[in-house]
Amino acid sequence: MKNIVVQKFGGTSVRNLECMRQVLNNVRRPLANGDKVIVVLSAMAGETNRLIALARQWSDHPDPAEMDSLVSTGEQISVALFSMMAKDEGIKCRSVLGFQIPIETDNSYGKARIEDIDSEKLLKMLEIDDVLVVAGFQGVDAIGRITTLGRGGSDTSAVAVAAALKAEMCEIYTDVPGVFTTDPNICAEARKIDRISYDEMLEMASMGAKVLQIRSVEFAKKYNVAVHVRSTFSDEPGTMVTQEDTVMEAVQVSGVAYDKDQAQVTLVGVIDEPGVCASIFTPIAENKILVDMIVQNPSKDGRTDITFTVTRADLDATLKLIEGLKGEIGYQALLSDKNVSKVSVIGVGMRNHSGVAAKAFRAMRDENINILMISTSEIKLSCLIEDKYTELAVRTLHQTFVG
Repeated sequence: MKNIVVQKFGGTSVRNLECMRQVLNNVRRPLANGDKVIVVLSAMAGETNRLIALARQWSDHPDPAEMDSLVSTGEQISVALFSMMAKDEGIKCRSVLGFQIPIETDNSYGKARIEDIDSEKLLKMLEIDDVLVVAGFQGVDAIGRITTLGRGGSDTSAVAVAAALKAEMCEIYTDVPGVFTTDPNICAEARKIDRISYDEMLEMASMGAKVLQIRSVEFAKKYNVAVHVRSTFSDEPGTMVTQEDTVMEAVQVSGVAYDKDQAQVTLVGVIDEPGVCASIFTPIAENKILVDMIVQNPSKDGRTDITFTVTRADLDATLKLIEGLKGEIGYQALLSDKNVSKVSVIGVGMRNHSGVAAKAFRAMRDENINILMISTSEIKLSCLIEDKYTELAVRTLHQTFVG
């Protein structure tokens, strides 16, 4: 078998005929080298949202399995149209849907996880055709029902296929030229990063950087698949997401990220005794609510305050759960705030450089930005702040660490 190249194109790259022609030009390059190509496509820009809105017209609470059957048709349209165009150009290709491979997943409709991919079947298809145009975002569960992988899931589809076929690289094409040191819409000094480690990209993706879906980066790291993020509409090299090296470690901070999808919850005067945190966070976890930052204050007179953050969409459900636990937990007051955001500085070099926190705190003090909560990891420092200061904090931290 010849070398296999995996390329993924997002919704903006396939939004119309003109854009799809540019996608075809990108596919021609590896074909000219004699390679086989697997092209993973998203739905056309706006199509998934249109389908979701359509479902809401028919049902206030659409069945999750039926919703997956509906929204997966967006990718089916993309791969069929692209295959028609490619065949007209004399390219030997075919469209392939998730269940035809199959891409096997669990049955968590709307956010399914990939369990297996039949790589042998893909290889047999490539013996017949030079290009396989695979519908991203979708799979099939054990009982044959269509599943979807969550928003941005086509990235995960592409990296998973590359991993299954032991491809050395997966090219992710999008409408931006790569991964930037921060959001260029906020900071004019943001610049493209040539190379970034899996861990740094995971942190940036978790902070809402929309260039790559977080689960695709997890796949890439686990199976050591290099990911090249680049623009569909330019021949310029993009950003290589790969294993860290000594050059990356020499850079103290690689980027500054932010996340406005934050809500703060504080339980005031909780009885400070063993098991109280388990009583709070176990029912939250059982309701599949993701908790981010957690801070517990020192105990005073047998009571303590516990503050944590969730997404804004989960705030009401979280407050309802906590209110139902008041008799068990014995807190004195329940406070919440949606007007917060999180800013973070990220870099594998933080493992070997001291003083990052002090420098960040001084920079925000100089701009009179109050820090509400702090969390750290080996390669990330995050601060919760009032959301009205988000853009100022991003620009300030970027100037301080990246320049």
